[in-house]
Amino acid sequence: MSTVAITAADINKLRQTTGAGMMDCRKALTETNGDFEAAIDWL
Repeated sequence: MSTVAITAADINKLRQTTGAGMMDCRKALTETNGDFEAAIDWL
């Protein structure tokens, strides 16, 4: 399990970039250990 902290600002930035839902964005960031570019690909 990752110890990377996912902040609300990170989730909001990903939501604005992708238009995905908040929970989807949080899951994407969690699954990619906070890697923004990888989270976009994951979505």
